[in-house]
Amino acid sequence: MTRTYIPEKQQITTWNDVEPFLENLKTREIHSSEELLKWWHDRSETESFLEENLAWRYIKMSCDTENKELSESFNFFIAEIEPKVAEYNDVLDKKLIESPFLDSLDKKKYFVPIRSRKRQIELFRKENIPIFAELQQKEQEYGSIAGAMTVVFRSEEMTLPKAGNFFKDTNRETRKEIFELINNRRLQDSEKLNNLMTTLIAMRQKIAANAGFSNYRDYKHQALNRFDYTVEDCFRFHESVKECVVPINAEILEKRCHTLAYSSLKPYDTEVDEHLLPPFKAFETGEELLTKTIAVFDKINPLYGDFLRTMRNGGFLDLDSRKGKAPGGYNYPLYESNIPFIFTNATGNLRDVETIMHEGGHAVHSFLSSNLELVDFKNLPSEVAELASMSMELISMENMRDFFDSENEYRRAKKHQLEGVLNTLPWIAAVDKFQHLLYLNPNHSTEEREQMWAKTWSEFNGSVIDWTGYENFYKNTWQKQLHIFEIPFYYIEYGFAQLGAIAVWRNYKINPEKALSNYENALKLGYSAPIPEIYKTAGIEFNFSKNYIADLMDFVKQELLKI
Repeated sequence: MTRTYIPEKQQITTWNDVEPFLENLKTREIHSSEELLKWWHDRSETESFLEENLAWRYIKMSCDTENKELSESFNFFIAEIEPKVAEYNDVLDKKLIESPFLDSLDKKKYFVPIRSRKRQIELFRKENIPIFAELQQKEQEYGSIAGAMTVVFRSEEMTLPKAGNFFKDTNRETRKEIFELINNRRLQDSEKLNNLMTTLIAMRQKIAANAGFSNYRDYKHQALNRFDYTVEDCFRFHESVKECVVPINAEILEKRCHTLAYSSLKPYDTEVDEHLLPPFKAFETGEELLTKTIAVFDKINPLYGDFLRTMRNGGFLDLDSRKGKAPGGYNYPLYESNIPFIFTNATGNLRDVETIMHEGGHAVHSFLSSNLELVDFKNLPSEVAELASMSMELISMENMRDFFDSENEYRRAKKHQLEGVLNTLPWIAAVDKFQHLLYLNPNHSTEEREQMWAKTWSEFNGSVIDWTGYENFYKNTWQKQLHIFEIPFYYIEYGFAQLGAIAVWRNYKINPEKALSNYENALKLGYSAPIPEIYKTAGIEFNFSKNYIADLMDFVKQELLKI
């Protein structure tokens, strides 16, 4: 994106590098709707400039959590830049909303960003600014703690994601050993992570109280701009998943136990091939993974492959797992470069393939929405962003034959992926329900927290897997979920989007060309329309009722039977 308001070579080393542009926006006189739009575009450019600067600091830090300079660079922005920007943002939001020329703008076109700006004004409290700054720094401790976790197995020190590959080993004793190694390593930092969680809950509760809310859950629901569904809808999703998905998973696990001829299924028995076929290596290096992914995207739409080539040529990817790298994976949109950055921890397994397809879907979304007028339209709600990525996982599954050496391996991969879809929904529901409990009872003890999780997870995990002897591991499994620490309540969106993705995939199976056209048209909207309208453009429903979920689950079940 070419700058027209901020000089092209402008950098941020001190607050003085930012303040003049914000001050101009604050004091500029506006005498017409045309001038208001010009002001809004200049503000959007300023926001893009600031957000990309922060993005690169975060990306570099997550790629190397042991580099003190990188973490200090990120923390400088959080502590010295963001709090001051937040004060200006409140003033600028009010300037926009209170402008006498606002009503003369296209009401339908600007409806979504205007309602979001109004919400931010309602929630803004000056006293929360320093808490937000401290909170963002505190949240990053999770990545440092988790990123430093390694185990030594067969004389080799390895990251937990790499060690996790042995859950597919056909030797049960090997799986048991690696399971105990990984979880005992997690337990070493369990108290540290619990103390961090306690601190985060207290800080978040203070933010909510300052904004006039009795609990952080209700505050966060509004802060996430959930205009199109309610807290009660989240509860309905939990119940629908419990009734419509958990029984199917139980059937799958019971069949697995019978096929393996085990007396009981242990938690380290869920990823190995149920016929004890050796795990296949999907790729050796991150570069091989990327090359194969580009080939898959070319088959879907050559334009998608070109998007990934652009990212590779520009150095906008970091795919391989290594010590000192933050856990997880993400696609970070960059609003100035208009090229996103993909970060993963690939180690060669099938889940890594699913992850790159997922993040690649985000990347396609970023490219397709890059020409939208305002950063407001590019700043996507998760319900929309995750629809793009999860749909791409399933669409790409239909085009991945060349990823594998044989038809049998391809069929195994499809089966694993679809079972993963069914397994993901209960985990999402459990994580979301657990967070409701955390913040509706903010003064709970560590022991009560563990009990809340154990009870919640048992509702969705079912009773087929035997955790006897691993109770300490069980009650702390929530700690592996980054979102609970770093981005609270941002998780149920994956569940809503997963339902939408299944519907997109079903349409793709019926009419690929039409389904892909609808998918692209929805992605091009960015966040310029309400969520239900975007889903409708994609040719699906924004629906999480019991009947709708049951219908989609029946479709997935039938597809599994075909494999």
